[in-house]
Amino acid sequence: MPITPTAKIWMDGQFVNWDDAKVHVLSHGLHYGYGAFEGVRAYPTSKGPAIFRLREHMQRLLNSAKILMLEVPFTLDELCDATVEVVRVNGMTNGAYIRPLVYLGYGEMGVNPLPAPVNVSIACWPWGAYLGDDGHNNGVRMKISSWHRHDPNAMPTAAKGTGMYLNSGLAKVEALKAGYDEAILLGPDGRLSECSGENLFIVRDGVIVTPPSSEAGALAGITQASIVTLANDLGYEVRFEAMVRTDLYLADEAFLTGTAAEVVPISSVDDRVVGNGKPGPITSQLQSNYFKIVRGEIPAYEHWLTVC
Repeated sequence: MPITPTAKIWMDGQFVNWDDAKVHVLSHGLHYGYGAFEGVRAYPTSKGPAIFRLREHMQRLLNSAKILMLEVPFTLDELCDATVEVVRVNGMTNGAYIRPLVYLGYGEMGVNPLPAPVNVSIACWPWGAYLGDDGHNNGVRMKISSWHRHDPNAMPTAAKGTGMYLNSGLAKVEALKAGYDEAILLGPDGRLSECSGENLFIVRDGVIVTPPSSEAGALAGITQASIVTLANDLGYEVRFEAMVRTDLYLADEAFLTGTAAEVVPISSVDDRVVGNGKPGPITSQLQSNYFKIVRGEIPAYEHWLTVC
């Protein structure tokens, strides 16, 4: 999706103009894909723009950096405060997509990342439905990718690392070129893992099931965790279980979750219609409540919002 420029980007503790937010072409992270990032959303609420689960996102960023041995020169509180300021400075009253990034900068070359400087940036811009409004309303067509998710002993799947998304990009391109909307990747053991940038859920006999992240080689999703909490609060049983592709084919409902994608129904997988091919009642209820929560319309979940 195209990026719409805003006014300022936060870089290493200072605001710079959008067009001046530049890095050197010989930056270590550009050559070796060594870095960590987050995707965060802010939404319009009656109290002003509010960031959804900001602290959880920034803690995951720091966790990713720790796994990758990146010494971030800012605390959790400093990163959260900076993110709020990014939204304020850019006047994002109608909401925003926010991209915090930790990356290795200019000064050293070679595979060894340790001597390279660690840089941090936070940008935001207006961004609509990642998989399109039609995907939100009617569901998306999915393809099981020929590319598999990383083995956790090959790449640390608990980290949201920049270079790891080469795997996601290959799967996404394969799906798009074949005429689908999104890809589903299998884990190292051939079981369902996650989508190119989203977690995966199915509904079977009224029970909601999602693959266990650590076993499936999937990133533990913040939106995924939010939906699990919401589903439990609504009285649904949620299970973390290993699944194979035929579980998707035979599901009553299926949907995916992610900060960028939000909550999106799945209409078909590998040309097999899921359920009746339309968003199911449980998926629709969770999606509807999720959009109310992020806009501050359900008081019980206001603690998930940071008003800017």
